[in-house]
Parts: sequence; C-alpha cells; structure tokens
Amino acid sequence: MVSSKFFLLTALIALVVSQAVASDPSPLQDFCVADKDSPVRVNGFPCKDVKDVNVDDFFLAANLDKPMDTTKSKVGSNVTLINVMKLAGLNTLGISMARIDYAPKGQNPPHMHPRATEILTVLEGSLYVGFVTSNQANRENKLFTKTLKKGDVFVFPEGLIHFQYNPSYEKPAVAIAALSSQNPGAITIANAVFGSNPQISGDVLAKAFQVDKKAVDWLQAQFWENNHN
Repeated sequence: MVSSKFFLLTALIALVVSQAVASDPSPLQDFCVADKDSPVRVNGFPCKDVKDVNVDDFFLAANLDKPMDTTKSKVGSNVTLINVMKLAGLNTLGISMARIDYAPKGQNPPHMHPRATEILTVLEGSLYVGFVTSNQANRENKLFTKTLKKGDVFVFPEGLIHFQYNPSYEKPAVAIAALSSQNPGAITIANAVFGSNPQISGDVLAKAFQVDKKAVDWLQAQFWENNHN
C-alpha cells in the first residue's frame, strides 16, 4: 500500500514537472514535418511520412532581410511571423520567430502570447519595451520597462502582457524575436476586448473599465486591425 502511494506521488510529481518545463511537447524523433493535408486532428499537426520529406520542408525564402511596409498599419508596425503554418519543419520543435518593423512613433501594441516566451533583439533604431506582471498578492500589476538600443536583448515571459514602442520621430526601428512555440499565438488586448465578434456587452466593459458606456460604444465602433502577417 505504501509503495503504491509512493509510486502514485512520484508519477504526479513527474507529470507536474514535465508540464512546468515544456511549452510545446518535446519531439520523440528527429523531426515531424507537419502534414497539413492530413484529416487526422491532433494537438499540433500529424507527421508527414518520412519518405515524403524533403529539404524544402525546412526552408522558407522569407525575405526577412527586407523592410516590411508599416504605412498601412494604424499602430505603425508590421509583424512578420514565421511559425509552423509557414514552415512545416517547425512542427514539434517548439520554436518560431518574427521580424518586427516599426515606423517612427510606431508600436507593437500591448499583447500576449498564450503559448510562448519571447526574446527580442533590436537590429536598427531603439525601442521602449515592457511587460506587466499577473495579479499579485498586494493587488498590484508591476510594470518592467527598458529603452533598448541596437544590439540589446530583452525577454518577455510567457503569457504576460507586453509591448514595444519606437520613440523616434524620424527613424524607423527593426527587431527580431524568437518564441518558444511552433505556434505561439497572439492576443492583442485592445482588439480582443473592443473588437471581438460578437462584441462583449458594453455594460460589462463599462463596469470593468470604470468609464461611461458611450466611451465603450465609441471604442467598439473602431476598426481594430491585426498587425501580424
């Protein structure tokens, strides 16, 4: 009886630890190229037959060396994400990346990645970046911010709201980010709250933000664009 309880406790601890140290599941083979045409539905994508895998499954001519258009973005940024949807070889590898272009005074607005930690480095210009902690015992949400220059690195913990802003009136900025998931997801806070379909009740949002319902109605009437490509 004692041994069975010990075994059960050990198994439970192992399960908790495995969930704590891994975002995406660890691969059980060299690679598992995503078979996006398979009718099988799994958490992620099933593997393409190894005999059908070729070098182009691990390659993408992404043109990440070229500036991306920020002029059509209301927030003045363009996020070019390379995830498993664009590069099938990323399946089960637990990693993706993005190039982010910022117009002068442009920003990647407050958002979160539900499945990934992000590490970012500035290639050109400078960025004011930050993240906010989850609700703390003292009822505070602490803000951590830093102004980054070319070559600096900053990390945004998984699931926390974060942002980047180009403070320059004249110079664009460019950053490259790596994320710890093949499909990190992104929830842009303003878009999700005020641009959901169907809309969240205006009464709910007015109470939550402690503002007049007319302010909520105005915000919900705006066009909330997605700056991710």
